[in-house]
Amino acid sequence: MSDEEDTVAGADDAVADDALLVLTAMLLTPARFPGVLGDDYVAACDALAIEPYEEGYGLVLGQDGEGARWTVVVEDAAQVAVAIAAWDCGMEHDLSPDERSMVCALPGWPMDLAVSAPGVPEPHDPETDGEGPAPLTPPDADAWGPAQRRLGADEIAAQWSVWREQLDDARFSRQGDDGEPENGAEGEPESEPSPSPRHPGVRRALSEATAYTKTPPPPGRIRSSYASADARTLRVDGPGWSMVARTDDIALFLLDEEPGTVIPVGRGAALPGLLTALDGLAAQPT
Repeated sequence: MSDEEDTVAGADDAVADDALLVLTAMLLTPARFPGVLGDDYVAACDALAIEPYEEGYGLVLGQDGEGARWTVVVEDAAQVAVAIAAWDCGMEHDLSPDERSMVCALPGWPMDLAVSAPGVPEPHDPETDGEGPAPLTPPDADAWGPAQRRLGADEIAAQWSVWREQLDDARFSRQGDDGEPENGAEGEPESEPSPSPRHPGVRRALSEATAYTKTPPPPGRIRSSYASADARTLRVDGPGWSMVARTDDIALFLLDEEPGTVIPVGRGAALPGLLTALDGLAAQPT
């Protein structure tokens, strides 16, 4: 931990002495991190005041014996990855990070959790007496901004098939479609190149995503994960926009200037090549 990294005075000792009741965990690596923290891996690390080491970290969220919320940053990302994989398969797995692996303990949680530890008071921020960083807090669910936009994109990536089923394929296949928005969505005909959408925010996002293929962005700005034997799911972020796409399908955009709106863009002539190029640059889980 660098000199600039700050934690609540005594927080590390407090969490070590008072066993953390682990509720969930997540990875913070160039290939996988909570979008709520930033557009890329470096920004996400900056949000927690930790160095953006290439190996990444694990984030362990839980409560202490008094019910206070804590986010513990650990160096052993592999241990956290194993726990997440087990939980995703419905298996029990005890995640007890080694004290020597702990980088810092930060008050609060960066996102809401639907669960809480049994036998302790309700989740609350620990008393910091004004020392150290302010507690981490989830973004306001009633507002719309970069954090909410990235959270929305992360949710779409995790539930791609559910979102995809809500879209009318005819909207993307009719010849001569001019890409006008329809019920909050903007389409693009297959006969036209990807810059054709009329929404200026989508045109800007496509232009900036294309620029990534010429000048690679910071690590984690482009992420790729398994979708099927023949396709990858892409998560790409930029200033004011987020994209979710499948390399064998369409792209969906969320924009800061369009609260809560998902804007689809059909494959067209240029999108497939762009997605392939982005996938080649993406940070991918090992």
